[in-house]
Amino acid sequence: MPAKRYKVKLSEEERQKLEQITKNGKSAAAKINHAHILLKADENQEEGGWKEQSISDIFNISIRTIERVRQRFVEEGLYNALVPRPRHTLKLKKLDRETEAHLIAIACSSPPEGRSRWTLRLLADQIVTKGYVESISHESVRQVLKKTNLSLG
Repeated sequence: MPAKRYKVKLSEEERQKLEQITKNGKSAAAKINHAHILLKADENQEEGGWKEQSISDIFNISIRTIERVRQRFVEEGLYNALVPRPRHTLKLKKLDRETEAHLIAIACSSPPEGRSRWTLRLLADQIVTKGYVESISHESVRQVLKKTNLSLG
């Protein structure tokens, strides 16, 4: 097994802060887990730092998470190691305001022949057929209608 790349060596002040977080129990679960990881990985303890597998077994945390917390502690400091990174997901909207207006207009119009009312799938197919969007799911249609408090019922 290769040597640890990121060695956690806590100061007495950092150790006290982490122990307070774990004993208090009033922090987010991820923060408490990260504090446990750092406390057990601390090589300044009398018995030395625990191995990743031992920490993983005791706290039921993946080894990759343990490695990531160690790395963030060494590279970015205690605060950043405790707080998980924010997730940046880029969510592109399929519909702009004009297309939403067309969707609402279609939903308010009379349903196609042979149907008693519009369904979400019918509306999705209709705005694709009319060329407003290339593709769209019925779930996206539902979200637009919910946002505008428009009911198909």
